[in-house]
Amino acid sequence: MILAGDVGGTKTILAVFEAGGRAPVVEETYPSRDHASLDEILQSFLGRHRPGIEGACLGIAGPVKAGRSQATNLPWVVDAAEVGRRLGIASVSLINDLEANAWGLPALGPEDFATLQAGAPEAAGNAAVIAAGTGCGEAGLYWDGRIHRPYATEGGHTDFAPRDELEIDLLRYLLARHARVSVERLVAGPGLLNIYRFLRDTRRAEEPAWLAEAMAAAEGSEGRVISEKAREGQSPLCELALDVFMSLYGAEAGNLALKAMSLGGLYVGGGIAPKNLWKIQDGTFMKAFLAKGRMRPLLESMPVRVILNQRTALLGAARRASLPGDA
Repeated sequence: MILAGDVGGTKTILAVFEAGGRAPVVEETYPSRDHASLDEILQSFLGRHRPGIEGACLGIAGPVKAGRSQATNLPWVVDAAEVGRRLGIASVSLINDLEANAWGLPALGPEDFATLQAGAPEAAGNAAVIAAGTGCGEAGLYWDGRIHRPYATEGGHTDFAPRDELEIDLLRYLLARHARVSVERLVAGPGLLNIYRFLRDTRRAEEPAWLAEAMAAAEGSEGRVISEKAREGQSPLCELALDVFMSLYGAEAGNLALKAMSLGGLYVGGGIAPKNLWKIQDGTFMKAFLAKGRMRPLLESMPVRVILNQRTALLGAARRASLPGDA
């Protein structure tokens, strides 16, 4: 029996799988910020389920060094050795959550993807995953000629690079509020709100009173309001904010695709893309993805797909735990 975990800034999912299985025997979801530590969640989970675990793998939203991670968007420190002691087992892997997503790709079927670009026939080679949610995660999959080998990155924390006058002004706006502006300041759930405020405060679009009230009432869920009002066509401000967000998302996806030379495909994961599939399919994302000058033909050859299955990281953690050696 394998314990798999997807430890995120918003929620933590724990599940037990039979080794090699794709359907969990048991699964529980916990609001991450309602708990002081992952250990507290593990105690709750193990108090309810005692499945005789023999191995475990946890994907966590943060950099992992020597089996230990300080979560990026949570005040948690997670140590694989301590988790092993808690579980009473020696085999515990701690990996970045986007690496877990990469491990999960082979467990998915055609129905788990929406294609944005088919790419070249017989496309093969390295691949990459980008996922905007609570933060912005990125991972690569190195093609060794036989299989893909996932690896973690912290690419979402690289510097934001503006491409036009509006984005230069956006950078200046954020620099007045933050010592440094990373990609994650914009290509993530909080980033959509940053873009909205910038457009409002610089009077590029008006915020009517009814919208201001809706945003104030949705404290912590402002991104949902922006997306809904944009889709319904009720607010030019929300529509413009979502346009800018999707363009920035596509541009960063293109940057990652070039850096990873992802001829085997670029995968868009996280919670934002599936919830806004209508928008990511309208061409805004792909226009920015392809706008790389002389590199456009190379990018046109890469398949680009949205991951629709929100349990990909969990499946990937289970798959990695089942393949502790040479995968």
